[in-house]
Amino acid sequence: MPLDITPTLFELDENLNFELSYEDSKLSGHKFGFNVNTGEAISHTKNTFNCVSHPKFFNSVKDVIMDNREPYELLDAKVKQKTCRNNAWGMVDITLPNVTYRIYTDKHQTDIKERIILLHGIDGSCSNVALFGGIDMFCTNGQIRGKYDLVKKKNTSGFSIDTFINELQTAKADFDAHCKMLQTWAETPIKANVRLLLDKIIKSERVSKKMNQLARQEIAKRGKNMYALYSAFTNYSSYADERNGFALKNTGNDTRGESMWKREQQVSQWIDSKPFQDLLVA
Repeated sequence: MPLDITPTLFELDENLNFELSYEDSKLSGHKFGFNVNTGEAISHTKNTFNCVSHPKFFNSVKDVIMDNREPYELLDAKVKQKTCRNNAWGMVDITLPNVTYRIYTDKHQTDIKERIILLHGIDGSCSNVALFGGIDMFCTNGQIRGKYDLVKKKNTSGFSIDTFINELQTAKADFDAHCKMLQTWAETPIKANVRLLLDKIIKSERVSKKMNQLARQEIAKRGKNMYALYSAFTNYSSYADERNGFALKNTGNDTRGESMWKREQQVSQWIDSKPFQDLLVA
């Protein structure tokens, strides 16, 4: 039975749900940003830095997502909220379990659920970003699709949240097309030595060596295809512990969420690399 009421996608956690105030800095041309709830200074930026608060950004994008999805697609949404830099950097990671697509390899099958990532910074550490991807439910690895499936605007003097929202409305991701691409990868054999291929894609010899171990595990489960290699990459960007050998260093700062996001960006660069793309058209 169709739902009569659109479910609310999420409510912001307290550490993201605050407004901003500004005061001039003693450094010419700069300003301090304050968390109105706590009175704590959390940013020091140029006067030309122009951003909205976390609630304005995340709730505005939430409204667009809700307006462009059927109510049943929003039901039981899984939402993770992460912060770092004293709550100046925020991430809302949404999985829609009712928007799904099944991927088949010659040895395995898995369901992909739609994923939407929202990023926002009020200290100059992050642009205004909305990305679209998926979650592989077999291994719960997160996926982002690459540099073209995003809406991104810097916090310059000309930034407008309304313009950002308008672009988001016209750039709604085609989840079905994304999954069809993954199915093509699942049907594309790796016609190369995996270790040598990884050395070409990944600049770090240490990371490449560890990634080869993950790739061998994924190939054993899914077959020697490009989707298995991609799954090894997304394992790296989804976990940072003894499960994959890619633990994060303990820096003593609240930067874990941002560090894992940087890994997702790395994966996006790897799949856009020439060695990876060349095998897709070979």
